[in-house]
Amino acid sequence: MIRIGILGDIGSGKSYVAKNFGYPVFNADYQVSKLYQKNRKVYKKFKKILPDYIYEFPIDKTQLSKAILANNSNLKKIIKIVHKEIRNELRIFISKNRNKKFVILDIPLLLENKIHKKKDILIYVDSKKNDILKNLKKRKNFNLKIFNKFKKIQLSLAYKKKNCRFIIKNKFTKKSVKDEVRKILKIIEYERSSS
Repeated sequence: MIRIGILGDIGSGKSYVAKNFGYPVFNADYQVSKLYQKNRKVYKKFKKILPDYIYEFPIDKTQLSKAILANNSNLKKIIKIVHKEIRNELRIFISKNRNKKFVILDIPLLLENKIHKKKDILIYVDSKKNDILKNLKKRKNFNLKIFNKFKKIQLSLAYKKKNCRFIIKNKFTKKSVKDEVRKILKIIEYERSSS
C-alpha cells in the first residue's frame, strides 16, 4: 500500500483533490466532526478542561470557537485530545484498507503532528490566495480570527511545499485537478512497476 499525503493551505482544496484520486481517503476534518457528534469520551475530556465553554453533547463547534478565541492555550488543549483520537481512527482506517493499492491522507496537521511516514508520497495543493479566501467564505461559520490561530500553529507553506514530491495547481476547476491527479498516479505506478 502506498500512502499519499495531501498538504496545502487551509481552504486550498485539499479534500477536493484527495477525493479525485479515487482511492480510500482518510479525511481528518470529517473524523473530527464525527468525534464531536458521537464520542462521549471526548466530550467528557473537553468538559473537564474547558468547563466554561463545553456543557452539552453533542459538542457544539461554536462553544469550541469561543474557547479558542478566549485563550491561546485552549486550542493546544483541544488539539491534544483530538489528535490522540484521530491517530486511533487512522490506525483503524489503515488496517481496513491494507489491501488497497493507495490510501489518501487528508490530514491538515500531517507534518506538524508527525503522523506521516518517511515513505509517504507528499503532494502540495497550490492555490491562489484570493481563490482560497473565496472558498473559505463559502464555509459555514467561517471565522477569520480562528483561521489565523490555526495558521499560527502550522508549519510554513514554503516548508510544506519544499517537502512535497508533487505540486498540484488547483485552479478550482474539475478538469485541471483530474488531469494533474491522473499524471501523478501514472508516474507513481510507473516507478512502482519498474523498481
